Amino acid sequence: MKERMYLCIDLKSFYASVECVERGLDPMTANLAVADPERGKGTICLAISPAMKAMGIKNRCRVYQIPQYVEYIMAPPRMKLYIEYSAEIYAVYLKYFAKEDIHMYSIDEAFMDVTCYLSLYRLTARELARKIMADIRETTGIPSAAGIGTNLYLAKVALDITAKHVPENIGCLDEESYRRTLWSHTPLTDFWRVGAGTVKRLANVGIMTMEDIAGADEEMLYRMFGVDAELLIDHAWGKESATMADIKSYTPQSNSLSSGQVLLRDYTFEEASLLLKEMVDALCLDMIDQGTMAHSFTVTVGYSYETELKPVSGTVSLPAAANSYRTIMPYILGLYGRIAQKDKPIRRLDVSCNRLVRDQYEQYDLFTDYTAVERDRKLQRAVLDIKRRYGRNAVVRGMDLQEAGTAMERNRQIGGHRSGE
Repeated sequence: MKERMYLCIDLKSFYASVECVERGLDPMTANLAVADPERGKGTICLAISPAMKAMGIKNRCRVYQIPQYVEYIMAPPRMKLYIEYSAEIYAVYLKYFAKEDIHMYSIDEAFMDVTCYLSLYRLTARELARKIMADIRETTGIPSAAGIGTNLYLAKVALDITAKHVPENIGCLDEESYRRTLWSHTPLTDFWRVGAGTVKRLANVGIMTMEDIAGADEEMLYRMFGVDAELLIDHAWGKESATMADIKSYTPQSNSLSSGQVLLRDYTFEEASLLLKEMVDALCLDMIDQGTMAHSFTVTVGYSYETELKPVSGTVSLPAAANSYRTIMPYILGLYGRIAQKDKPIRRLDVSCNRLVRDQYEQYDLFTDYTAVERDRKLQRAVLDIKRRYGRNAVVRGMDLQEAGTAMERNRQIGGHRSGE
């Protein structure tokens, strides 16, 4: 069987690089941070330029953590612009590969199966990576880095760990070189899909490196991590069974929709209930738009930092799957009233719709007025049509106009950040 070869390309400090290019600055030398100045010095920087990273400043730092002696530009986020740049760079990938061989892992990172293209272009994987990176820079001005691997995992690790330490920003790994060069690498959190919690549990049993994992008792690892131990063991040896074809053919067994927001100030119980209504209204419109309904909903409430209270969550099941705001809202408010403390300031809300099903499979019960439900859905569809044509704030509920409401501002955002429009 022919050995496969993968590329993983990352756009360096993508948001910051875009803002530098838009200002005619070199992303590799300019000092720039992408952050919303209206959210104060405690807001998190979405990205900082490579030059600031070279000073030892952490990428996802808060504004106040940037040393005062550093002169830099603060650029408000423009998510719509970043999406446009990402689409332009995806078009560069399509010049070289079929879409079936490309997987967009995130807005600024992509995997490519290049196995069948190396002979076509008569290039090595490194030469092809270098060519694509140069094309991205010439087309958009955005610098990039690349990982090359004989499987998806090794390509990602080559990008995340190896590429950072070589001048051309290209790392290359196979199973043998992975074990030779990275088996003793620390910290383990540098490796793909190894989180701080996993590292802490491993450290408790004296496991500090990938070589330690490879040599550990497998039964012990399965007792500690269950089925996830299989992936951990495979990755310790540099193995990965998933292919690009597996990614393209994957269908999740269940799906959900969710909405969450970190509030810019402390909200009272009553104010937060208004936000909850806004969030559920938006989720219902999303379900109508997708032709789905939810069997249950989960609400999570996070309190102000000063209270030192842990977030609380609860789930409520509906008698039958629904996507009607009129039907769903009483259950959500009832759940919220049961789990939230009425006298504590609230700083975060999350709502998720669980066990989504297609609306053509709707089941009826004897206690629901389906004439009213269908009337509500027709109204929701009309609202969606207007929003598509004239913008998301073209039609809003009266509650959205209240001082505590955030729906109209969120409608102007993409991914919780300014769209730049």
